[in-house]
Amino acid sequence: MRQILLLVHDDAGQEARLQAALDMARTMGGHLSCLDVVQMPAIAGDSMYGYAGAILLADERSREETHRDRIDARLASESVSWTMASAVGGIASAIRDAADLADIVFVNRSIDAAGAPDMRMVVGALLTKGRTPVVAVPQDSHGMNISGTAMVAWDGSSTSAAALRAAVPLLRHADTVLIVSVDDGTLRIPARDAATYLSRHGIHPIIRPERAFGRSTGDVLLTEVRERHADYVVMGGYGHNRILEALFGGVTRQFLAECPVPMVLAHD
Repeated sequence: MRQILLLVHDDAGQEARLQAALDMARTMGGHLSCLDVVQMPAIAGDSMYGYAGAILLADERSREETHRDRIDARLASESVSWTMASAVGGIASAIRDAADLADIVFVNRSIDAAGAPDMRMVVGALLTKGRTPVVAVPQDSHGMNISGTAMVAWDGSSTSAAALRAAVPLLRHADTVLIVSVDDGTLRIPARDAATYLSRHGIHPIIRPERAFGRSTGDVLLTEVRERHADYVVMGGYGHNRILEALFGGVTRQFLAECPVPMVLAHD
């Protein structure tokens, strides 16, 4: 993963996703392609609010220009290859347009901050309308240890398989790879098949089948993340559809809200 697309935007998640993207660029010998997005206010395109919309857009441009200058100065002191580009519009659509020649995209996971973009919806749109894997970074993250312990949250679906395939370049760098599944014997693709696939790429994972015992699948997997001290999680995003898991719900939504480490997500 040499072409790393990073969202640059003046929000509370910027430092966390920047640190994680820098860690990947250093580990993979990659290029950091930064995209500063000036988010167009909702009323800016409405003729009824022409003057007010123009003022709001000008304020957003000015704020992002100052923020972009700060990131430029920061990256100038880092030992990675990088470029900076700009776009105006919605964050998800701007990233999607820029991601055709990206190997992976870094965004944050804040979904509750007042006035901030709803990153849960951004992640969902990137996964379901694009083809590039996404790293969703928690707000309090201090980097991403690519060479540590990687946990694959396996549910036997084609979406889970897509995430596994996408993550192979990362998993080659991990000291330990765990495949964790909440297995009731009905998985379409069993975890052992996922392990065999990885072994053919020179990656030798540990399989950990778990039982729910009355707990939700999300709770079981999150317990494993914490108890196994995983450095990042690989999982399929919104894998069961069901109107995208009731508008981005289910295990994916729980992980976006609660997972303490970066998540590598893909959607089939």
